[in-house]
Parts: sequence; structure tokens; C-alpha cells
Amino acid sequence: MHVRTAHPDEVPAVMNVLDGAVLSIAVETVRAGAEDGGTLVATSGDSETDGRVLGALVVDGTHIEAIAVRRRRRGQGIGTALVEAALDRRGRVTAEFDADVRPFYEQLEFDIEPLDSESDRFRGVRE
Repeated sequence: MHVRTAHPDEVPAVMNVLDGAVLSIAVETVRAGAEDGGTLVATSGDSETDGRVLGALVVDGTHIEAIAVRRRRRGQGIGTALVEAALDRRGRVTAEFDADVRPFYEQLEFDIEPLDSESDRFRGVRE
């Protein structure tokens, strides 16, 4: 597996992974990230040019807008590798997420707090 910045021609593959995880994100955001280094991909290849997109992370500034891994490849460290790569590039990342993915962010040692007292959503920060 290799983590790198997505190439603009990989935007459809990235959208396929994000759509497969039922995440709502504008294709323009993903495309802009591919152009400015904010869209990362984990691929099955070992180089900059080969391999299938297994997972993707889109970060705007330091905020993770979306992260997803192909269903059959979950639990293999791909999401962790994407977050670690974003941390290496940004130095700090934040995320907002539902309770069902809280264990993922806890495992990555994010500082987590509820968004508000009435929702089942959380905000996490890792530096």
C-alpha cells in the first residue's frame, strides 16, 4: 500500500470510494484537493502511478472533510495510514464524526468532545 496525493485524473475513483461509504462531499472539493495536496489516496501499488484506490481522505486546511476505505479493505490500517499522512503534511487535523466511528478516532488518539449536548456527533483534534 502507498499513500500519496491524488492525481486530478483519480477524482472519479476517489468519489467512488467516498460514495461507497455514503459520504456527501462535493466533487469540486475533491478536485481542488487533488490540485492543492488536500486529497490523499491509499493505493494498492508501491509507486506514484500504479495501483487501485483503496481509500481516500480529503482535508481542507487542517479539517478532515471526508475519509473512507473500500468496504472489503477496512480493518487493514488504510484509514490510519491516511490520517497519519495528513498529520505529517498538516501538523494538526480536526474532524467531526458520528458515534459509530468514534472508536476509529479514539484508536488514533484524537482528543474528542461532543459537538453539543443534544447530538450524537463529536469533534476530534490531533496534533
